[in-house]
Amino acid sequence: MSRSAAVDAPDGADPGPPVAARARGLTKAYGAGETAVRALDAVDVDIARGRFTAVMGPSGSGKSTLMHCLAGLDSVSAGRVWLGGTEITGLRERELTRLRRDRIGFLFQSFNLLPTLTAAENITLPLDIAGRRPDPAWVARIVDTLGLRDRLGHRPAQLSGGQQQRVACARALVSRPELIFADEPTGNLDSRSGLEVLGFLREAVDRLGQTVVMVTHDPGAAAHSDLVLFLGDGRIVDTMAEPSAEAVLERLKRFDTLLPEAGPDGTTRGAPGTGPRAEGAPGAPGVRALGEG
Repeated sequence: MSRSAAVDAPDGADPGPPVAARARGLTKAYGAGETAVRALDAVDVDIARGRFTAVMGPSGSGKSTLMHCLAGLDSVSAGRVWLGGTEITGLRERELTRLRRDRIGFLFQSFNLLPTLTAAENITLPLDIAGRRPDPAWVARIVDTLGLRDRLGHRPAQLSGGQQQRVACARALVSRPELIFADEPTGNLDSRSGLEVLGFLREAVDRLGQTVVMVTHDPGAAAHSDLVLFLGDGRIVDTMAEPSAEAVLERLKRFDTLLPEAGPDGTTRGAPGTGPRAEGAPGAPGVRALGEG
């Protein structure tokens, strides 16, 4: 699997094909004053195109908030976010809705299938809503990759949980999105069905050229990715390329040692990918796409 090329573009410039999404100084705060809580604290991140990135961290670390901000599902308190070469921070809601519909695929813990529609109708629903015709060859390729050919005429109630999530996978892929966000996609599945879905996401990257960002708490799920981002207290505190379940689990056991320590001036230091002048921050040299290793 090829490594992503380095990206060294000035702030605000198109990061180029190797990067599917990026954020600079991404901050999300809830509340105000002394009661304010920072879910994300000046995060700088590049998501490499054509790779499978997992996001992990303890409850409250900011992993789902990061995904929602990158996907334009939640507003940011400060910082900037790009999807490819398009800055999405500051877009109007109608523009954001169109961007999410046309350029992003979503896969959630709940399948969100319409019970009155067949599997085939659920798969093409995003295109139907957008008034676009499906590409028959692409739909057939997705259906065959996910093993759904003999289930297309079935309604959700006639499908197992794993089959329903496969239909949701196909729906996320049908518009050929630039980026697929998966939020705990195996959370409601048994272990066998969960492994199937993870295998399909892996195939979506390897065989269909998609880009996947998955939030998960499961080291076994993260092991299907190319790169794991570890979040703590709203910051990226570590990364792991080519992860194994054992290595991820060991890293999580040592998680407290990954969190940045406060210096005498009250700033945090010592954690890769954090801090206002860390590598990859605006103005810092050598901005790289995550996924280079």
